[in-house]
Amino acid sequence: MKKIKTYVITGATSGIGLALLNALSKDNIVFAGYRNADKIKSWNYNKNVIPFYIDMTLPDSIELACEFIKTKTKKIDTLINGAGCVVAGAVEELKIDEIRKQFEVNVFSHLHFTQRLLPLLAGAKVINISSMASYGIFPFVSPYCASKRTLDILFNALQIETGDKIKCISIKPGVIATPLWSKSVEINKENLIKDKYEKEYTYLINNAYKNEKRGLDVNKVVSAILSADSSKHPKASYTVGADAFFAKIISHLPQGIINGIISTGMKFKIKGK
Repeated sequence: MKKIKTYVITGATSGIGLALLNALSKDNIVFAGYRNADKIKSWNYNKNVIPFYIDMTLPDSIELACEFIKTKTKKIDTLINGAGCVVAGAVEELKIDEIRKQFEVNVFSHLHFTQRLLPLLAGAKVINISSMASYGIFPFVSPYCASKRTLDILFNALQIETGDKIKCISIKPGVIATPLWSKSVEINKENLIKDKYEKEYTYLINNAYKNEKRGLDVNKVVSAILSADSSKHPKASYTVGADAFFAKIISHLPQGIINGIISTGMKFKIKGK
């Protein structure tokens, strides 16, 4: 008889999180984190799905979410940190508060959430939805890249420091076809005002809309996550998608060469758009 497992997923109302919820909710107990209550009104899941409110920008909300989960279960088999956002813009123009927000959502909130749930995570897996952005620096989304790399470093350390009592796994997909792209354009519209970087910003916006349609099927990412979750000896990092594998290979080159490749590629893409 298949064991019923207990999962906790943040960012469960769209993209990878929603696809995971659909894949896991039939045969498991799933705590599904949401921020926008309107998005769960149409949910028609069975009693195995337990929605909980969490705003990754508010520490008090994270604390309350953890307390709620602790009242409902004594054990979590897998925690999937899926919530996230993208801060875009040129480094010289970005407000420091915007960069802080990037780290607050993509790093600090997940660490805070995981720390508070550690009493329930003995022997569990913690799966973070990272990105191929963790492998390098992509122009005009560098805060996002830096946040994903920081996320990986902190959770790698967490596993080592706890003596492997939990397994921390980083999933690094390439470009995925999810609503994150159009959301990111809307969130960053004030940062992407046409100025000295008009050509670059125009390319960035147009490319974001294209990625939402032509990116990797989200179910391929879900398959990688489920494979890591079912493994007795999961790898610390999983790269998903051809573009992500390419980014991984490039990341091993000297930084000066990487910079040259990125600069040349960016000029070529902008010219040929």
